Amino acid sequence: MCWHGSASSKRGRSRKYSEAAIQFCLTVMGLFNLALRQAIGLAQSLLKLAGLDWEVPDFSTVSRRQKHLAVMITANTTTSGFHLLVDSTGIKMLGEGEWKTKKHGADYRRQ
Repeated sequence: MCWHGSASSKRGRSRKYSEAAIQFCLTVMGLFNLALRQAIGLAQSLLKLAGLDWEVPDFSTVSRRQKHLAVMITANTTTSGFHLLVDSTGIKMLGEGEWKTKKHGADYRRQ
């Protein structure tokens, strides 16, 4: 897999990013159900965590080139459910958490 585009025999400037780079950004977008700008940001973070010093294409480049990709990404339309991983970090969906109470004290309301 080559991240940077190869030289072409056509006139003009060659492409900076290969189709694999564009496909990677679009795959991140499809897998995590993100908007394009959010997917670009996540792709940058993933490459940074992997220790790769590669530039991620900006959203306008991905948007323009996604129309001409040979491989099209289809939306995942399964209705069988999904996997949910639960751990014991103490994250709550509703109500005040222990962290806020511990940091700022109890919330007292005037009556």
